[in-house]
Amino acid sequence: MLFWLLLLGILTYFIVRRSVADITRTPIWILWLVMMLPVFIWTGWMLIKGESEPIPPLLLLGPFVACPVLYWFLVQLGRPVQTDTAQQTRMEPRREALAIAPEKKNIPRPISREEEEALKNCFPWSLYYLQNIEYRPQAMICRGQLRGKPDLAYRTINGNIKEHFGDRFLLVFQEDRQGKPFFALVPNPLVKTAANPTAGDFRLRPVLAIGLLLATLLTTCLAGYAILNPIDPANPTSQQAPDNLAQLLTGLPYAFSLLAILGVHEMGHFFATQRYRIRATLPYFIPVPPATIFPFGTFGAFIQIRSPIPNRKALFDIGIAGPLAGFIIAVPILLWGLAHSTPIPLQETSSLLNPNSFRPTGSLLLTLFSKAALGAQLSLDQALKLHPMAIAGCLGVIITALNLMPVGQLDGGHIVHAMFGQRNGARIGQIARFLVLALGLVQREFLVWAVLLFLMPVVDEPALNDVSELDNKRDFLGLLALGLLVIIVLPAPELLTRFLF
Repeated sequence: MLFWLLLLGILTYFIVRRSVADITRTPIWILWLVMMLPVFIWTGWMLIKGESEPIPPLLLLGPFVACPVLYWFLVQLGRPVQTDTAQQTRMEPRREALAIAPEKKNIPRPISREEEEALKNCFPWSLYYLQNIEYRPQAMICRGQLRGKPDLAYRTINGNIKEHFGDRFLLVFQEDRQGKPFFALVPNPLVKTAANPTAGDFRLRPVLAIGLLLATLLTTCLAGYAILNPIDPANPTSQQAPDNLAQLLTGLPYAFSLLAILGVHEMGHFFATQRYRIRATLPYFIPVPPATIFPFGTFGAFIQIRSPIPNRKALFDIGIAGPLAGFIIAVPILLWGLAHSTPIPLQETSSLLNPNSFRPTGSLLLTLFSKAALGAQLSLDQALKLHPMAIAGCLGVIITALNLMPVGQLDGGHIVHAMFGQRNGARIGQIARFLVLALGLVQREFLVWAVLLFLMPVVDEPALNDVSELDNKRDFLGLLALGLLVIIVLPAPELLTRFLF
């Protein structure tokens, strides 16, 4: 428990720091303490009363509701006070004339007057009727009326911007709170300058990726060996490290299965980025020596995207490619592993996260797969002692579900953002977080997920062209992906279990 508490605390700190460090003066450690307070309260209850004693609903829901409210209040309390000029600017009626003079706002002009005239000419009136230009510290906001198709307007104006300004600026196309499209020119972070001479430098670093892969292969082999040679509860020191290479290699089926699922997931993202000529690193695996508290041998894998996402179609394709690719690989591995798993009597400790007493009815999809693999061998009052490959397959399915959660910068967050827009995607994310919390009250395995989701920023970063919508094919595929999430996380209904068993 202490390991998970430490891991959650570290993740929470980095999430809080990344989310609000630039927008509030409230100390990060205070915000971190507020967000971790529910976990501290629940952990204290379990340490005093024991894990078998259920947490009272008031103690469970009270901190979960109160602490996010206090967190938001502290963030707002520490926000910098707006200057009178900024307040006046926000209260000014929108001008119809072109070019707001930056001198009145005391903001340096990022372009010369001649370049400003060239900028105005970049907006064809038949596609986007430019009405005014607002100078901000980090961007130039170009407001007007959209008259053509968003795709055509963005391509045309972006081409004109590149012709006049080269790579100095990135063109962002978004909607304001009233739903009106506007363009913004922001300095291109990939362009080298005297202040940032390393901008744009990029290397795949295959040696680092291969080194991490080999290290993770070793730790997952050790995990596979430990799964085949579990600790005797009566003798906690009974498990020994493998004495020779032959013993270590017995963990290869588990290691290869898990690394295949994780690797294909990340390569799905990688190949999608290459399709859109987006800079991204090779997959980096995270090796972890197996231990009783975390026996799987790895924390997963990730890629880093080093250039902006051009549009919502690219955002969707990159977001959905990983979970679907990983799931396709996980299914045959899972079915084979389930077919070689051992039915055992159902116990109080049986759950979705207990490989020694796995309860398949905790997930609708895993119920169907377990029954398909074992048939009459599996009854309703039985759990499963999972084969190592079944453990890898179940982890693959769980990872797919976690990534498909429609929150923030998770793959599911990218998907709903691309399908419904940034603001509607954020609203869906808020609803999803509370639904997972409600699910956690029924299945305690999801409480940790709920905590993690509430710590993540709910708003996804915009694409450069964040206005153009998806086609019907991608919308349908996105709905299928969300449907897959639902049948993974929802428990099997009693009517179905009676019919199957």
